[in-house]
Amino acid sequence: MSARRVGVVGGGTMGAGIAAECLRSGLDVHVLGTGPASAERARTRVLRLLDRALAKGHLDERQRAAAETRARFGHDTDELADRQFVIEAVPEDREAKLRLFTTLAKTVEEPHAVLASTTSSLSITDLGNATSRPGNVIGLHFFNPVPAMPLVEVIRSLHTSDRTAQDAETFVTDVLGKETVRAEDRCGFVVNALLIPYLLSAVRMYESGVATPEDIDRGMALGCGHPMGPLAVLDLIGLDTIADVARTMERRTGDPHHAVPPLLDRLIEEGRLGRKSGRGFHRYDTQAAR
Repeated sequence: MSARRVGVVGGGTMGAGIAAECLRSGLDVHVLGTGPASAERARTRVLRLLDRALAKGHLDERQRAAAETRARFGHDTDELADRQFVIEAVPEDREAKLRLFTTLAKTVEEPHAVLASTTSSLSITDLGNATSRPGNVIGLHFFNPVPAMPLVEVIRSLHTSDRTAQDAETFVTDVLGKETVRAEDRCGFVVNALLIPYLLSAVRMYESGVATPEDIDRGMALGCGHPMGPLAVLDLIGLDTIADVARTMERRTGDPHHAVPPLLDRLIEEGRLGRKSGRGFHRYDTQAAR
């Protein structure tokens, strides 16, 4: 199946990024928020990303205009009935995702439609089991910011059909032009299984007074050749997002390396979420953060 009609459930940073990439690739995209205000915020985010692509020369004026005409925004899952490929990008809440996949399996009419989750830590098998067609369910773990990050992890569940897996990989590589790695349906998959303990270790290092955030990040960037240090990565992804993923991984594995450090919780309580709030472990221009 060559999907042309795509649904994206969730219009936050990740959902908007995925929607914008789909629009840039010439697809018809319908984005769902949680209500009218959420849908309007999603529209603003997606159009801003298209404007950014235009400014960088990734789109010309004609392509930018055409992309906007192919974008629709709403808040009712019934609007996705005609979709051939649906990508879930809601917050990392197991119960919310289970409810959504149960609904999508009943709503989307195309029998071979791919139902993909962007979860970074939940079980794809679990999500599939919440549906009447688990063979259609697969994990596609995009990375933030979606327009800039070339990788997508592809995660089959115990029930994902060969057709769904092939359609999903073709969509990611041939349509969106991204690279893939295949991962087993295990907590954290490949990237987060390595990344989350590393990021939390950097928080603990700062918390214990070993070094400043600047020196921790400089050490890993200049000493290990990383493009940015761990605390800057936390700021980029979002402190709240990382904390949610870590808690899910700790519940599933019992591994103390996944325990959220008290400092991370305190910064989140103070509203210091990283780039999106203008301040996390580092300070950012608030206009740019928005």
